[in-house]
Amino acid sequence: MIEYENLGLLNKSFFEAYRKSFDSTLESGWYILGNKVRDFESAFGEYHSAKHCIGLASGLDALILALRAFEFEPGSEVIVPSNTYIATILSIIHCGLKPVLVEPDIRTYNIDPTKIEEKINPKTKAIMIVHLYGKSCEMDPILKIKNKYSLKLIEDCAQSHGATYKGKLTGTFGEFGAFSFYPTKNLGALGDAGALLTNDDQLALTIKRLRNYGSDIKYYNELVGFNSRLDEVQAGFLSIKLKSLNNINSHKNKLADIYLKSLNKNFILPTIDKDYFDVFHIFAIRHEKREKLKEYLLRHDIKTEIHYPVAPHNQKAMQGIIEEKDFPISELIHKTELSLPISYFHTEDDICKVVEVLNKF
Repeated sequence: MIEYENLGLLNKSFFEAYRKSFDSTLESGWYILGNKVRDFESAFGEYHSAKHCIGLASGLDALILALRAFEFEPGSEVIVPSNTYIATILSIIHCGLKPVLVEPDIRTYNIDPTKIEEKINPKTKAIMIVHLYGKSCEMDPILKIKNKYSLKLIEDCAQSHGATYKGKLTGTFGEFGAFSFYPTKNLGALGDAGALLTNDDQLALTIKRLRNYGSDIKYYNELVGFNSRLDEVQAGFLSIKLKSLNNINSHKNKLADIYLKSLNKNFILPTIDKDYFDVFHIFAIRHEKREKLKEYLLRHDIKTEIHYPVAPHNQKAMQGIIEEKDFPISELIHKTELSLPISYFHTEDDICKVVEVLNKF
């Protein structure tokens, strides 16, 4: 069986270092906002040449706190791609704001810059882009729109650790870069974890307060805050894996290259462009008979996933919140997308076997 993911195998090469890190944390007696969090924040910020990195409890919290930091008036509008994972939209709703969905570019699956301006009005305060599947959004036109309308830009980088656009890392274009370190990510923890990057001193101070009950001095609360702190154990694990992030991304690119060069024309493959360095958190293909293809692969001992089976505007939780229902490009992606195995533990032989089976479909 070729599994889609196996977190034990994925992390096996890090086990010894993880055990040492855990033991040192356990023996230290300091488990919240200690040296390991500071070390990871420093290393992850340095990796991105960002002035500030603030460790948080999850990627969703990173998005929520980023929006909270701007203190937008309730009902303000935030532009977001219509085919994103639901967490991106949830963050907007939890802040009392209105998500305004914009269709993706069918070639990249990221928000289509040519469709953003038509959704902008005086209530629009921010654009929340998503670098989906490990590919950066097309940043030049997005930045022009941001500057033209004086909008805030929040990047959802949950799937794009190490991805670049014209040599610049995702998470470094806007006011905030929001990251999830969910275990399956290219830079994954062994539990929930997240972070925000920013170059703005005041925004960084606000986020540090918001994550810790609105306080930066114990028992003195400046803001109505949250409990959203990256813990010492996960920070230690992340610091270890961060040193291998480029190797992880390189390995996934080698596997992706086999798919790209070997799969036949029956499948719609990811678009490759010289301006982008993709990190292939997900290798997404499309096929009009997606369900039959998924079943066929499973019969041949190959597991796959779907990212994602239901478009956000069709989710039960979004009824009465997202009123517009006309998102044909998003729905086409959700009906035809299939994610192929491309984990750090997979070998090139594994991927060649997947290709061999796929090409006989």
